[in-house]
Amino acid sequence: MLFLGGIGDVIYNALYPLVAPDIIFGPEDDSFRPFHPAAEGDLKSPKNSLSDWNCKDPTRLLSLILELRELYMNYQRKRVGEVDDERVKFEISTIIPREGIEMYVSSGIEKTEEVKFAVPLLDVDINKMVTGCPWRHQQKIFLQVIFPVGRKYMSAPSAPRLKLVSSPELKALFSMEDFRLPSWLDGMCMAEYLPILEDMLQSQIVDAVSLIDVRRKFIVALAPLFGRPVEADSVFCRKATFLTSSGVFTFLVHFSLPLQFPKQQPALILQSSQHFNSIGIPIKSPILTEFPWSPRWESSEMADRIFDFLVEECLNFKKYCNESLLQQR
Repeated sequence: MLFLGGIGDVIYNALYPLVAPDIIFGPEDDSFRPFHPAAEGDLKSPKNSLSDWNCKDPTRLLSLILELRELYMNYQRKRVGEVDDERVKFEISTIIPREGIEMYVSSGIEKTEEVKFAVPLLDVDINKMVTGCPWRHQQKIFLQVIFPVGRKYMSAPSAPRLKLVSSPELKALFSMEDFRLPSWLDGMCMAEYLPILEDMLQSQIVDAVSLIDVRRKFIVALAPLFGRPVEADSVFCRKATFLTSSGVFTFLVHFSLPLQFPKQQPALILQSSQHFNSIGIPIKSPILTEFPWSPRWESSEMADRIFDFLVEECLNFKKYCNESLLQQR
């Protein structure tokens, strides 16, 4: 059974896997009939991905889902157009020129009817902004806007519920949770709100891209002290690992750099290459953040301060590893 992108379920018959799957929609979409059954002998009925099913073609399921999604979007757009709410009608009229907007009517016996919009933001290619970008698909950001329907007794309409949604991979560059949405002022509509939001969002994404180079310079500054990294995130520069030693004690230093570096300091974890727990896993230190730090320092000074801190801390870590081995006996 597959979940059809929030629309319904695609169910295959385990006893007859070669036949076309069944498509089950929720009770809210009882009136959604995308494929009308053709009458016997009716040769004029248009074919669709379900009636023209070929189990040997691996692309048929994707074609079916894409076809159903397009039909479902049109169905929901028609439902939204039939909603008896002046505010919703006005909002739709203000955003007609924008492309790619998805609409959805949510209703039920025990919940208030709502109209939901998913508005694509930023007409820029975020993938091209990141050097060496590993993303296979175009990164997208949507604003989800939810309006309650039919509250005619309200003298002044309240602000809709707002939420930013993005492609999962984008979190490697930019945190949606940390982005603060601008206020929705009284009397505002989406056509007024969206340009303000997009200006703020684009500015912060440009800043996020520039911080990649700041993190890269810090990792480069560590190399003269710790040697070349054993492993490093070369695209977003969020992680780096160095192999170092104190006398005969050899250990790894894992650096984890936050998106807001250098405003937020990195986190360090030490990992012994000579001490293992009872199941053979290398012993690691707790996350280390209590070391001298200032975002105003140059990268070289940041690296020097951390190195000086680790000269002392590695002795504590070695003692911690030895004590851990004694406890296992």
